[in-house]
Amino acid sequence: MNGMETATLRVLIGDDHRIVREGLKQVLADAPDVQVVAEAQTGPEVLQQVADLQGRDGLDLVLLDIALPGMDGLDVLQTLKREHPRLPVLMLSTYPEKQYAVRCIKLGASGYLNKSADPDDMLAAARKVAAGGVFLTPSTAEALVAAVGQRSAQAGPEALSHREHQVYRLLTQGLTVSEIGAQLGLAPNTVSTYRVRILEKTGTKNDVELALYAQRHAQGRAGG
Repeated sequence: MNGMETATLRVLIGDDHRIVREGLKQVLADAPDVQVVAEAQTGPEVLQQVADLQGRDGLDLVLLDIALPGMDGLDVLQTLKREHPRLPVLMLSTYPEKQYAVRCIKLGASGYLNKSADPDDMLAAARKVAAGGVFLTPSTAEALVAAVGQRSAQAGPEALSHREHQVYRLLTQGLTVSEIGAQLGLAPNTVSTYRVRILEKTGTKNDVELALYAQRHAQGRAGG
């Protein structure tokens, strides 16, 4: 490649909604230095596509949705960071940044961006992360600072382990223990054990109280 050419950023998009993938491709298509070389609809498909493209050798960046069928996006992130540690991952979500950004960064993501972000921010994030940097919006940076300050306090869902938080999120969405087990690949009795720990850590007595707790916490974080 000579000095007159611009290096192309090779991107994989992992999202189960076609309209979201098309929207992201449209945003990225406006940049001459970015090329979407693959897309995937499920967690396992993301991992297979990355493997087929030989990780960092064939890709510069993975744009990864948190809520993926077949395998949770956070589990996909952990697997990618273990198998392809040099491959940058930018997490995309409809969830508020204060709710998930810190968790994603701790698991190895190079950035966290809401899907409704301005196209210019999306491109800036993609370029920065692909270049080896970390992209933090002001909200994400604030959430990271708050998380560090609260680490010893063990307050709210931040006190839950990665797997407990996955179960917590699905419980508060109204899924049954069996449904959660099927989605996460866990035995129902294992999910039940996680549920007991979650109730203990959140100080709630049942799923209804847990749902109310989740709603209050989300509102409190959004307002704070």
